Amino acid sequence: MREKPVESDVIAEDVRTLRSLGYQQELARKMGGFSNYAISLSIICILAGGVTSFHQGLSSVGGAAFGLGWPLVCLFSLAVAATMGQVASSFPTAGGLYHWASILGGKGWGWTTAWLNLLGLVAAIAAINLGALRFTLDSLGPPIGLEPSRWTPATQTAVAIAGVFAICASQALVNHLGIRLTTRLTDFSGYWILGVAALLTAAMLYFAPSLHPASLVTFSNFSGARGGDVWPETSSIALLFALSFLLPAYTITGFDASANTAEETVGAAVRVPKGIVTAVAVSGLSGWVMLCAVVVAIPDMGQAASMGPSSFGGILGRVLPKGLAYFIFAGIAVAQYLCGLAAVTSVSRIAYAFARDGGLPLSRKLRMVSARYQTPAIAIWTVAMAAAMATVYTPVYEIMAAVTAIFLYISYVLPTALGLRAYGRRWTVMGPWHLGRWYRPLAAVSVLGCVVLLVIGMQPPNEKTAWIVGGVLLTMAIIWFARAKDRFAGPPEVLMQKAGATPDAA
Repeated sequence: MREKPVESDVIAEDVRTLRSLGYQQELARKMGGFSNYAISLSIICILAGGVTSFHQGLSSVGGAAFGLGWPLVCLFSLAVAATMGQVASSFPTAGGLYHWASILGGKGWGWTTAWLNLLGLVAAIAAINLGALRFTLDSLGPPIGLEPSRWTPATQTAVAIAGVFAICASQALVNHLGIRLTTRLTDFSGYWILGVAALLTAAMLYFAPSLHPASLVTFSNFSGARGGDVWPETSSIALLFALSFLLPAYTITGFDASANTAEETVGAAVRVPKGIVTAVAVSGLSGWVMLCAVVVAIPDMGQAASMGPSSFGGILGRVLPKGLAYFIFAGIAVAQYLCGLAAVTSVSRIAYAFARDGGLPLSRKLRMVSARYQTPAIAIWTVAMAAAMATVYTPVYEIMAAVTAIFLYISYVLPTALGLRAYGRRWTVMGPWHLGRWYRPLAAVSVLGCVVLLVIGMQPPNEKTAWIVGGVLLTMAIIWFARAKDRFAGPPEVLMQKAGATPDAA
């Protein structure tokens, strides 16, 4: 009988693999398989995006957004996750997306992917923490005398900015103190999310005066005032259904965290892809069950949709006993905080990996690792404060969420599109986890779905997103051709050559 390798042998093999890719082991490699899965599950967090963006689904076409739209988009996300997992197995490095694009397409594509992924995740941290703050104040504020709805717009903006700064700073501090502490909290978060979601599901089904399963396949028009002015008035059910896709598309993001922590994961070539795919599958299924339970328990669909952004809390307040509702609200608030914490972990590793190759301003500082805690401390604090600053620019949750989804899915799909072109040609050596003949069709689905999501995410009232995305892409193009193309070396040559890529490819 073949003996199972001990952890020290697996770590030694991980270190050798990393060295063969051109890097030394600097971060503490202490994450197991569950921890790698849990950090992606924590960032996806169905209790964050699924709750704070609930109104984007309900105020579009009603129940069909959840019964039909959610699983449709989750299948797309699963295709993206699976193709991402195959590349992650071949190249298990921190900041995986950046390396993959560089290997499969050249340093220019890698540089572009890194910036889009960084910007998307910084926006994600801002959106997660802004959504968490708004949800906590709206749901738990009234019992202690806080009524955000009565505040002036200036007060609401000031509270949003100050609150997000405080939340980001606390999350950065926890990350600074070491991956072991962060891992314990994200492990706990994995159990906590599923536990609270299960409690919410059971409570809604038990306490609902009546259940309406037919609403899950019923299309209604809740545009304009009928849906709390979440979406502009329109007669097109097809457009509203497409707009509802932003709910699952924003929620099921952040699963690249498993790849971003590859250099801290034991047995990364196998555990990272498993963590990515499992986190998406579990989140998609459990989120669907939870949200469907909320929808079928709604006493009056039209009245619920008219509440707009406050619809989720209003529904629970009407169906559940007051004490239980507040308990669940508190559980959701904790999950949302831990979601932001895990996001800071993920994006700081991207910044560290990109800076390690000289891709960021002040790269020498950003790549520094704390000798005491073995964490990229400066990168951690920089990304956390960048997320807080993003709130100053636009303290509007919906725009943040749309920008997040667009930037992240572009960065997810760029390496996939490049891999589709390189697969079987320049990319011939696969890792131990791969899809075989399913890679090409799933990669094609991922690329096509991303294009559709881009178009949806720029529709009114999120047209400002088009200016943000267009402005960022134009600025990146100018910086690349004017300066970065000649100065940025890209990943180590040995990493590029491993896949047969040319180090100087544009």
